[in-house]
Amino acid sequence: MKPFPHSSLEETIHQRRTVKPRDFSGETIPQAEIQALLEAANWAPTHGYTEPWRFVVFTGSALARLGTFLAQQDQPDPAADNFNAVRYQKLASRPTQASHVIGIGAHLGENPKIPEQEELSAVAMAVQNIWLTAHARGLAGYWSSGALAYTEATRRFLGLAEGDRSLGFFYLGYPAKEPPRGRRLSGIDDKVTWHYE
Repeated sequence: MKPFPHSSLEETIHQRRTVKPRDFSGETIPQAEIQALLEAANWAPTHGYTEPWRFVVFTGSALARLGTFLAQQDQPDPAADNFNAVRYQKLASRPTQASHVIGIGAHLGENPKIPEQEELSAVAMAVQNIWLTAHARGLAGYWSSGALAYTEATRRFLGLAEGDRSLGFFYLGYPAKEPPRGRRLSGIDDKVTWHYE
C-alpha cells in the first residue's frame, strides 16, 4: 500500500492507530525505513541525556525464533492438560506476520537524581516517536506488552543488561488496508482542570 500523506503533525497524531500483525500486508519494509524510525526514537526527551531506550530488531528468519520463544514462555509444557495448541500457534506465528519486530528495553542507570519512572517514560516517548514516524510514512505498528513482556526471561532473550527492563515488542508492517480513523471516547475538556489564580 502506498503511504498516505498527512498535512500536519497534528493530523498524524490524531490518526495514528494500532494495527495488529494480522492486518499487515506481508511486504517487507526496507532497512532504511526501519533505520529512520530508530533515528526518530533517538530524539525522544531524556532527563540528563541518559537516553535509556534500547532496541533489538528481529526480521527474516529471526521472526520465527522470536515467535517460538513467546509461545514457549506462555505455554512451556505441551504435555500439560491445559495446553492450548491454538493459542500456542497464534503466539508462535504472530511475529512472522510482521516485516520487523522491535524488542523494547529500558537501560536503568544508577543516578539517584533520575527516578526509574522518568527513564521508563523516556522509553515510552521514544516508542511514540517510532509510532508517529511509522504512521507518517504509511507503515502500520502495534506495541505488544502484557505479562510476557516484563519477565526476566524476555530481558535475557533480548540480550539486555542485568538490571535493565524489557517493555514489550513493537510490530511493524505495511497495512493491508487504510487504518480506521481515530476517535476518542471523550474530549480534552473532560480531562483538564484550569487554575487562573
